[in-house]
Amino acid sequence: MQAKPRETLDRELQSLKDEVLKLGSMVEDALITSVDLLKQRDMEGSKRLIEHDKRINELRFAIEDHAMTVIALHQPMARDARILGAMMEISTELERIGDYAKGIAKVNCLIGDQPLLKPLIDVPQMAEKARSMLHRALDAFVRLDTEAAYEIPKSDDEVDGLYDQVYRELMTYILADPSCLEQANYLLWVAHNLERAADRVANVCERIIYTATGELTELT
Repeated sequence: MQAKPRETLDRELQSLKDEVLKLGSMVEDALITSVDLLKQRDMEGSKRLIEHDKRINELRFAIEDHAMTVIALHQPMARDARILGAMMEISTELERIGDYAKGIAKVNCLIGDQPLLKPLIDVPQMAEKARSMLHRALDAFVRLDTEAAYEIPKSDDEVDGLYDQVYRELMTYILADPSCLEQANYLLWVAHNLERAADRVANVCERIIYTATGELTELT
């Protein structure tokens, strides 16, 4: 028996959600791993992560292509159309977070064999908070949980606070020893990437709210 159009569309939507969640899982892992590799001074691992970013990019474009095909074949209306648009937008945000992880891996390679100025404490905390925000946002998207979508971006203040702390600490190192300026700038760039990753999660939450309610809301 031939499937009804509604059943076919529901299957396509579920398939796309699964692909978005797979992309989100890849990005979560890349974000945390990039900082772990920096802590461990594992440049070979960072090179592999940089290469792995191609798979993130490929999946993002595959999701976009799949969503466009569904739109063309089913011409969805209202909430279904918003869900499809959201999945394309969210996959783009995820791909950009993946780029931030790749940037951290590149910093590790640029620092090279130098020992780090200090043990990394606040930066791994930033990475974990950004990862947690992302994980919760993806869960909120699956459930179209607007309450969670409003709540999650509040954690961005904690990430911003850690960034300010990293910045102040690195400035004290530079003032004490100007020769460490280059590495301090690299480490500040790492913190900046993590701060931007958290900002991207807030964008995901805005898209969740729009999908569920049709209302455009700025959360940052």
